[in-house]
Amino acid sequence: QVQLVESGGGLVQAGGSLRLSCAASGRTFNSNANAMAWFRQAPGKEREFVAAINWSGANTFYQDSVKGRFSISRDNAKNTVYLQMNSLKPEDTAVYYCAADLWGHGSRTVNSYEYWGQGTQVTVSS
Repeated sequence: QVQLVESGGGLVQAGGSLRLSCAASGRTFNSNANAMAWFRQAPGKEREFVAAINWSGANTFYQDSVKGRFSISRDNAKNTVYLQMNSLKPEDTAVYYCAADLWGHGSRTVNSYEYWGQGTQVTVSS
């Protein structure tokens, strides 16, 4: 089993920044093939891909609407993945979820990820 715990959400004005963290734990997590990702879900909408990163951090992937504003990174020594969000917009408002794919390389698909955190709310006011 893998447990994922997100933190860092909150209320911010448009143009502001937030940094989300996701701490992973569990006996099976220390694999050199896992990928981590962030997804988000706004009220009344489907969960959507935001960003993903492979095990080494050498490969990152982003949804077009966040490119140049968001940055995903990871610290494998701490089993933690981060999402730095800059120039936030009201349309970024959503619950943000961390996800783990134990054998993946950075899929954009919800169904590729076996483990999910409980989510953290991000609200951007205009």
